[in-house]
Amino acid sequence: MPPAQARRGWLSVTLSGPLWQVKPRPSNPYPAAKNPMHATAARSRPQDRPLDEAPPQAATRDPHPVEIVEGPPASGALILCDHASNAVPAEFGDLGLPEVEFQRHIAYDIGAAAVTRALAHCLGAPAILTRFSRLVIDPNRGRDDPTLVMRLSDGAVVPGNARVDEAEIARRVARFYEPYDAAITQALDRALGAGHPPVIVTVHSFTPIWRGWPRPWHAGILWDADDRFARPLLEGLAGEPGLVVGDNEPYDGALAGDTVDRHATARGLANALIEIRQDLIATEEGAAEWAERFARLLQPLIARAELRVPRSYPTRTRDRLGRPRGQERGRPGGTNP
Repeated sequence: MPPAQARRGWLSVTLSGPLWQVKPRPSNPYPAAKNPMHATAARSRPQDRPLDEAPPQAATRDPHPVEIVEGPPASGALILCDHASNAVPAEFGDLGLPEVEFQRHIAYDIGAAAVTRALAHCLGAPAILTRFSRLVIDPNRGRDDPTLVMRLSDGAVVPGNARVDEAEIARRVARFYEPYDAAITQALDRALGAGHPPVIVTVHSFTPIWRGWPRPWHAGILWDADDRFARPLLEGLAGEPGLVVGDNEPYDGALAGDTVDRHATARGLANALIEIRQDLIATEEGAAEWAERFARLLQPLIARAELRVPRSYPTRTRDRLGRPRGQERGRPGGTNP
């Protein structure tokens, strides 16, 4: 049994620290919005920029939906954050939701953006983050996924999505989903063209309690069939004192059409999806601590030559097609990352 799996005895675990913290809300990247939303952005470094092809801000009402942190392809990694922001463009108003809902996990992954930026800085690696809420559209879903635009999320009805039709979904795909996809494709093409196939690291966060059940893990590593990167990362985390780490927990990493499936699995690139419990990274200090921990563990792995060679693996996503989407491993009612 791998070390991380041996540490999964959740009945004996007591969660420590506050179970919920919300960071002060910085300015919304969509300033004209009726109800400004928390963008979760730490102060951007000067080299952070929107995608090259983004039009000038003065020419558009809203900024480009993608944030890019620059880094050389030779760094060996590309870091992604699918649910970095809970910002909503002006035309959507507040989607019919009270502001408190935008401070919950249904709108974004709390702390994930801060970890992503800090991790990119520590590794000297490029990063790509979304600048829109997953309530507008979820870029970590396949285009045919019924949860691509959520009408009901963790008990909250989303009135602004209730009557979304195929035409509106297509419009949101073109405006938000496709630019994020294009940015990732562009970064990968650049790295592969330069002879530096990267490992792909995606950063997410999960709630400490799900429907009354305290989740025991401090962090989890999700993967599909390619465990070249995930397995040694799990082994490294198992050596960290006091941590309970999930192996494909609290979610299963095999999700058809998600970001990893579209970009890493499709190209045979080594990858791992990092999940961190939200209460541990809800402050800047917590996010920095976890970014430094992962940078320390990732740096020697990224340097391994065998992880930088594209290699195809059979995906497990087809095996899960008959299973209700959002079903957590060993627990009913979970939500996918």
